[in-house]
Amino acid sequence: MKRIAVYCGSATPEDPIYVETAQLVGRTLAQRGIGVVYGGGRTGLMGAVADAALDAGGEVIGVIPDALVGTEVAHRGCSELHQVSGMHERKKMFTDLSDGFVTIPGGVGTMDELWEAISWAQLGYHRKPVGLLNAAGFYNDLIAFNQHMIDVGFIRPAHASIMVVDAGIEGLIDKMEAYVPHTPIFAMKADDL
Repeated sequence: MKRIAVYCGSATPEDPIYVETAQLVGRTLAQRGIGVVYGGGRTGLMGAVADAALDAGGEVIGVIPDALVGTEVAHRGCSELHQVSGMHERKKMFTDLSDGFVTIPGGVGTMDELWEAISWAQLGYHRKPVGLLNAAGFYNDLIAFNQHMIDVGFIRPAHASIMVVDAGIEGLIDKMEAYVPHTPIFAMKADDL
């Protein structure tokens, strides 16, 4: 994998484990020669991922909608910073520029990005691994809910392995690199989205 899109929050929670996790992700990706594609902000976990990757000599590509440039305070120190018209174009560019996705702790926007990456995988828009970093057990309930959707039958058996989970970034990247692409429902193209 040459680049991974990192989905995370623009907030800074009180517990330092979340910022430390974001920094570890950015640093680890850079040390492994994997570029970071992310939301383009310099605040919260977004900024922590970007700064750590840049400090470790890594490539960092930010993708930020015009309307959020001022709100999220765009990170002008990125290797590349793309301003796009809206959120849909942002997520499409994340997908086009990356070889996989890693979701670390975040809020509603982070969940939107995660589920859209999984949905697009099911529909055949991409066949890339979608990683979930369960740092400090943050996603325990989400992992259980995903399993519940599988058990009930809302997620097809062929798609049960799209979400790749690990508690550590090194293990998660290793699993993502070993990912065997799933069989999509359709073979959608960008114009179909």
